[in-house]
Amino acid sequence: MNMVFQGTSQVAFHRSELNVILGLYGRMVAAGEWRDYGISCLKDCAVFSVFRRTAEHPLYRIEKHPKLRLKQGQYCVIGMDGRILKRGHDLRAVLRVLDRKLIRAVDS
Repeated sequence: MNMVFQGTSQVAFHRSELNVILGLYGRMVAAGEWRDYGISCLKDCAVFSVFRRTAEHPLYRIEKHPKLRLKQGQYCVIGMDGRILKRGHDLRAVLRVLDRKLIRAVDS
């Protein structure tokens, strides 16, 4: 059966963006901080959710909102409580907020 979806565009992460995110994910898994992830491609945003355990709410959400590209930045990291931890135009710079948490976890 052929299915044609007209006018249903979804936002997704580009391969280079996923490489950056999965690089951080691998480091956090190796440190024992993260265990699972999920990717959602929605109409207005793409979401990479990170979990400590599979059956819980996401610890962090890395979101891409292309409509905010020219405003405050299309990338943001959102904590479990819903607060925006960092927002910006450069994905690597936005993800540094999570890298700092890795350094603290290793130091303690």
